[in-house]
Amino acid sequence: MPDQILDADSSDPVLMGWMEGLPPPPERRIRWADAGHMRFPMHRHAYSRMREFLPTTRVGRGATLWDLPVALRDDLDAVAFQALDDGRSLTWAEAQKANFTDAILVLHRGAIVYERYRGATRPDTPHIAFSVTKSFVGTLAEMLVAEGRLDPAAPVADLIPELAASGFGDATLRQVMDMTTALDFSEEYTDPTSGIGAMSNALGLTPRPPGYAGPDDVFEFLPTVRKNGEHGARFTYRTCNTEVLGWIVARTEGEQLDRVLSRRIWQPLGMEQDADFLIDTSGMPFAGGGLNPVLRDMARFGEAMRLGGTLPGGSQAIHAAAIGSILPGGSREAFAPAGYRWIPGGSYRSQWWFVGGNHGAYSARGIHGQAIYVDPVAEMVIARFGSHPVAANSALDPTSLPAYKAVADHLISHG
Repeated sequence: MPDQILDADSSDPVLMGWMEGLPPPPERRIRWADAGHMRFPMHRHAYSRMREFLPTTRVGRGATLWDLPVALRDDLDAVAFQALDDGRSLTWAEAQKANFTDAILVLHRGAIVYERYRGATRPDTPHIAFSVTKSFVGTLAEMLVAEGRLDPAAPVADLIPELAASGFGDATLRQVMDMTTALDFSEEYTDPTSGIGAMSNALGLTPRPPGYAGPDDVFEFLPTVRKNGEHGARFTYRTCNTEVLGWIVARTEGEQLDRVLSRRIWQPLGMEQDADFLIDTSGMPFAGGGLNPVLRDMARFGEAMRLGGTLPGGSQAIHAAAIGSILPGGSREAFAPAGYRWIPGGSYRSQWWFVGGNHGAYSARGIHGQAIYVDPVAEMVIARFGSHPVAANSALDPTSLPAYKAVADHLISHG
């Protein structure tokens, strides 16, 4: 298998039979101790089963369900576009295989017009959303700002005194929210010695190296992050910012982040399923990438953003001022030096990505293909789960961003 090149079809987790059998044969077992749950092709099974490999807490749904009407249409699979990298022509259906899509859903004017599930993922399957989690946390922070309970100009040291001596200490809340902090922290997923690798060790996402004597949880890890440069000058994507933001939200609310998310978003939005949230040994949820919702609940969050926080029944589920603060996007000047080739003219604000030139679209994005994509002009929301072999979104953007725009253009022109 190591020498075999697997595509989306040949790496299908059901076809490969991961964890099947009583007991499963050794060659079909996925073990946390081997980090198999984070390695291709095993992760194509594990991403829909994360609570079997790592400790989780529950984000509870409420008693009221936001019912999404279904009006499936049969004209989207054939929608064609050109890839951004090599100009090849692809259809919407072909792009899903190219991006190792596990599940995808399109909402148009609040109705489900397209929905597909593959491999180990089903409508009732929680799937890890990775950094899509950040956009939930950023929205929670904006809600607290809108309520006057957080000041965007406040130094982190005033909000979390334990971080006063760290690189975060003299950064403002806004700089943390928009990731314009200057830190000695690398987001290099393939380097186990990078900042994200060290934070992963603290979280316990994968086995720690022999003799590990580093931080045992995120509370211990964050004070070790040092400053490198001047805050506010430029955008640099670093997950540790969201861990700080999650800590700030939790401390402001006086309860764990999973409970805040349940009370402030999950229940008011009428989500249909509880979500799993990965936690470290302290019980702190992994704010930067640990949420595991079902696909329709991802779509509900995107639709709530599109509707300005007002649900179809008229209730204001998310503070309108919070969304009003997010939607103008961030500084293009701060974003440009980061060099995101496939997002020219883009920006980043409050843990949301803004896609330049795509009808004012904005997105929550996670490694390996997780996404919520909102196109306000097309009145469209796309939610996607994936298990691409490459973590970074740069591997998917050339066949994802133009596909989203092509579907949006089709919906605009064909009603």
